[in-house]
Amino acid sequence: MKRIFLFLVTNLAVVLVLGIVLQLLGVERILDQQGVGLDMNSLLIFAAVFGMGGAFISLAISKWTAKRLTGARVIEQPRNPTEVWLVETVRRQAQEAGIGMPEVAIFDSPQVNAFATGMMRNSALVAVSTGLLRSMSQDEAEAVVGHEISHVANGDMVTLALIQGVVNTFVIVLSRVVGHLVDRVVFKTERGHGPAFWVTTIIAQVVLGILASIIVMWFSRQREFRADRGGATLAGRHKMIAALQRLKAAHEPAALPDQMAAFGIAGGIGQGLKRLFMSHPPLEERIAALQSQ
Repeated sequence: MKRIFLFLVTNLAVVLVLGIVLQLLGVERILDQQGVGLDMNSLLIFAAVFGMGGAFISLAISKWTAKRLTGARVIEQPRNPTEVWLVETVRRQAQEAGIGMPEVAIFDSPQVNAFATGMMRNSALVAVSTGLLRSMSQDEAEAVVGHEISHVANGDMVTLALIQGVVNTFVIVLSRVVGHLVDRVVFKTERGHGPAFWVTTIIAQVVLGILASIIVMWFSRQREFRADRGGATLAGRHKMIAALQRLKAAHEPAALPDQMAAFGIAGGIGQGLKRLFMSHPPLEERIAALQSQ
């Protein structure tokens, strides 16, 4: 219930902020002054504010959101040898990767997972589950940390937000163009927009959003291969392979909230069409890619 509440409040706040931005920009409608044709300048501004703005606001508050959705505890002062080792491993790998020291956190889960998030390369968050620390050897955990540090060093969070923002913008524009054409050509609305515009726009936005997510998920899968290579460089190829094999043996990676799934070390399992919507490649493919290097 807390996660749902935080999700709803966060999204409501984002919509409110973007609505204020549109008011400040003077964008109050997407039709021209006669109420007949689309004002493409206003439509593009509207789409960019909600598409790009929404993606980057979500990224800007991603650390705050991640901590609250997962219950992650930032290690301010290590309490035990495991936490000392974790903080020092992150510090060493961050220096090798040429980034600032991230915040290091642990979230309570019996399953095995980790994630990295944050808007800035030099001010990120790296978190691991308690299940990972209990189930993995230090060599395997070191490789997982290297994988997450590589995500930060590669700027994957920013790039993913940029791609998501671009596709969101196109989806918003195209769905409203389709809705406008159907309203004018099929339903013969001459001025303003009738119910057909809103119904068609919603349907088009859902369909186009599904297609756009395929593009975003394809990129997400590619960045996982790249982060695996980075983890192999920072910790050693054999350690990265061993970590992925351990994840595969676990069968059930920790279920992160939907907003965080793409930033975890492992994703779900999918075949056929479902594979197109996976944020992570199958572990077998990731292991094979490292073994072939």
